[in-house]
Amino acid sequence: MNVLVTGGAGFIGSHTCVELLENGHDVIIVDNFSNSKQICVERIEQIAGKKVQLYSIDIRDRAALSRVFEENSVDCVIHFAGYKAVGESVKLPLKYYQNNITGTITLLEVMEQYGCRMMVFSSSATVYGPENPIPYVETMKTNEATNPYGWTKVMIEQILRDLSAAQPAWSIALLRYFNPIGAHPSGLIGEDPQGIPNNLVPYIAKVATGELESLGVFGNDYDTPDGTGVRDYIHVVDLAAGHVKALDYAARHKGVLEVNLGTGRGSSVLEILHAYERACGHELAYQIKPRRAGDLPAFYADTTKAKELLGWEARFTIEEMCRDSWNFVKRQMEEAE
Repeated sequence: MNVLVTGGAGFIGSHTCVELLENGHDVIIVDNFSNSKQICVERIEQIAGKKVQLYSIDIRDRAALSRVFEENSVDCVIHFAGYKAVGESVKLPLKYYQNNITGTITLLEVMEQYGCRMMVFSSSATVYGPENPIPYVETMKTNEATNPYGWTKVMIEQILRDLSAAQPAWSIALLRYFNPIGAHPSGLIGEDPQGIPNNLVPYIAKVATGELESLGVFGNDYDTPDGTGVRDYIHVVDLAAGHVKALDYAARHKGVLEVNLGTGRGSSVLEILHAYERACGHELAYQIKPRRAGDLPAFYADTTKAKELLGWEARFTIEEMCRDSWNFVKRQMEEAE
């Protein structure tokens, strides 16, 4: 298939492009490079040994997006493009609603115009909100969120369900991610956020390289094995493979599929920190800080549906996730010298 990947140069998007190319699909990347780098596209091609089509545009630019569909026969869209920093979304809600929701609606309208009615959407476990018990199951209510970023995911899922109900020709997969970490085993692509990272592992990586002094651990008095928050960390390559499986499913089924992509296991902040210490070969400084408002003690996925419907399950361990992340970071440092 010809697959259009919005945000295809980003962390999850780039790994998904590799998986698509390695599974025989052709890839068209649309990215405005607001939180990614163009060299990532070259590295995707290097890993997969195949070329991609690249358009450096914003999906809110209807004319530019229409040109992409005019120039390519697009069979499916995998939609990653969107802002994703929780803290920033609280400070700048309009920026998030404008970009994430308006961008998605523009994309859907252009898809409809050109007869492309298959989408795999990058959703999030944040749609389960603060009240659902763990593990999270796809049948749970998802009409709550704790921040504007989360609300954009809740709203876009609803928009896609409404679209499918109105137009049954659509095939839509809503992939609810848990906590992607790691990097491609080649070390060529990985998580490389601009500025001070918002996510745990990139922050730990900067402590490991000496760029940051220590990791702030927010709370050590939760009802968890070591008192720190527990999350379902998944290797980004496993997550990317889940998109290819979801694409195969969507090609055979109309309607909306909601599915969790996680490991089904929780790991604490300190477990991840200590695994990263083993990967980089030295101890890493950390400081216990007060809990953050809105943080949950623990959450992780029920992965039964992904196994049964997609034939997919996570393979990589926490040790491998941290090893691959450190391998990517080391390579970045060597190239910078």
